[in-house]
Amino acid sequence: MKIYKFLSSLLPVLFIAGALCTFNACKIDDQVDPNGPSLEGVEGNATVGDLNNVVTGIESGMRNRLGTYFDGVGVIGREWYRFSGSDPRFTSDLLGKASATLDNNTFYTTTPFAERYRVVRNCNILLNAVNNTNADLTDEQKNGYRGYAKTIMAYQLLMALNQLHHCGIRIDVDDPDNLGTFVTYDEGLSTIATMLNEGAQLLQSAGDEFAFGLSSGFAGFNTPASFRQFNRALAARVSIYQLNGTAALQNLTESFFELTSDSTTLYKGVYHLFSNAGGDQINEMYYPLNSAAGGNLRAAQPSYITDAEPGDHRLWKVGMRADTAFQDGLQSAYDFYRYRSLSDPIPIVRNEELVLIYAEAQNLNGNSTEALFAINLIRSAAGLPNYSGGNSQNELRDEILKQRRYSLYGEGHRWIDMRRYDKLNELPIDRPDDDVWMNFPRPATENDDCPAESAG
Repeated sequence: MKIYKFLSSLLPVLFIAGALCTFNACKIDDQVDPNGPSLEGVEGNATVGDLNNVVTGIESGMRNRLGTYFDGVGVIGREWYRFSGSDPRFTSDLLGKASATLDNNTFYTTTPFAERYRVVRNCNILLNAVNNTNADLTDEQKNGYRGYAKTIMAYQLLMALNQLHHCGIRIDVDDPDNLGTFVTYDEGLSTIATMLNEGAQLLQSAGDEFAFGLSSGFAGFNTPASFRQFNRALAARVSIYQLNGTAALQNLTESFFELTSDSTTLYKGVYHLFSNAGGDQINEMYYPLNSAAGGNLRAAQPSYITDAEPGDHRLWKVGMRADTAFQDGLQSAYDFYRYRSLSDPIPIVRNEELVLIYAEAQNLNGNSTEALFAINLIRSAAGLPNYSGGNSQNELRDEILKQRRYSLYGEGHRWIDMRRYDKLNELPIDRPDDDVWMNFPRPATENDDCPAESAG
C-alpha cells in the first residue's frame, strides 16, 4: 500500500489577521476542476499563483498531527505523561506497560508518518511544477522554490527518521506507484544531509527575494539568504545526529547561530504558528493548568522537577497542580505547561539549540574549553552558576545532555538525544515492568515489518 494516496488540503490559502497567521484549506483534485487547479495542471503548467499556493500548503501541512508526534517522542522520552480518559494507549503502549508494545497500525504510529510524507509529496509536486512551468519566472526565482522544497522535504524526512530510527525510511518517493526501498538510519541521515546541501546551493543562486511569501513564523528567514541560514541550522542538527562535530561547526557558521546568553536571542528562530481562528489549526500541545483528572491532560514526568538544580528559571515550563494527577499507576503534581495557549508557536529550530549543538560539537572534537564556555552561557541564561563538575569528554557530554533536557523541554529532543549516546536505559522507569522503546515500528501500510525494540 502506498504511503500517500491522498491529495486533499494540498493548497491552503494564507492570510494574515492582525498579528496572527492563519491557514485556510482548499482542495486540489486528481480530475480536471473547472473552478480550481488540478494536480495534473499544477505539475504540468502551473501559474505563479499555483506555485505559491503549494508553498503555503507545504508550510501549513507541516503542523498536521504535530501534537501526536510530540506526544509520541515526549512520552517515550519520559518528558511528560499523556493522561486520557478515553484512550489507555498513552500510558500503556507508549510506556511499554507489562506486555504492551507499540502498535504498527494505530494513530501514534501511522498518522505522524503519513502527514510527514504528505508534506514530502507536496514538496515533490512543487519541484515538478517548477521544472515544467511556463510562468514568467527567472532562473533565480525557480531556484528559490527548489531550495525551499528541498529544505522542507529534508526536515520532514528527518522527523520520520527520528521516529523509525533503525527501521529506516523511504527517501525516493517522487513516484507514488514506484516507491524506493527503505534505507538504513545512517543512510537516511547521509541522504538528508545531501538534500539540505542541495537546497543550500540552490538558495545561493536564488537572488535577493523569493517569488512567494511565508508566514510570520519565518520572520527574519523569508529571503533566500536568510532561509539558507535556517537550512544550515537544520544541517547542523543532522551533523550532530551523525556525531560529526567538524561538520556541525561548519554548518553553524553558515546558520543564524549566535553564541550568547541573551534570552531573546536564544529564542530567535523559525516556528510553527497556530491560532483558533476559523479554518486554522490550534496548538494541540496546549492544555489548561489543572485539567480534570479522568479527562485529557499532560502531566510533567516528576524527575524533570526533582532533577533540576535550585533556581533553574526553565522550570516555568511546568506548573504545579492544585491536586496531584493520577492515572494507571502514574502520578504527577505538575502539569506540562511549555505551551500556554491555543496559539502559542512551536519551534522548528532556534538559537538555544544551536548554542547547545556548538557545545556538543566542540566536545566531540575534544575542545573542552569552548564546550564549557557554551555550557556556561546556557547555565547563565537559566539563572545557574557556572558548571563545576568534571571536564572529561563523557562528563561534559552528560552536562550538555542535561542542559538540552531543560532548555529544549517539550520541543521534541530528549528521546533522540539519549538514544544518540545509547543512554535510553538511563531514562526513568515509573512501573517495574515498563519499557523504553528505541523506535516506532514501521507502519503496517508499508507491508514491510520492523517492530519496536526495547532499549532494556
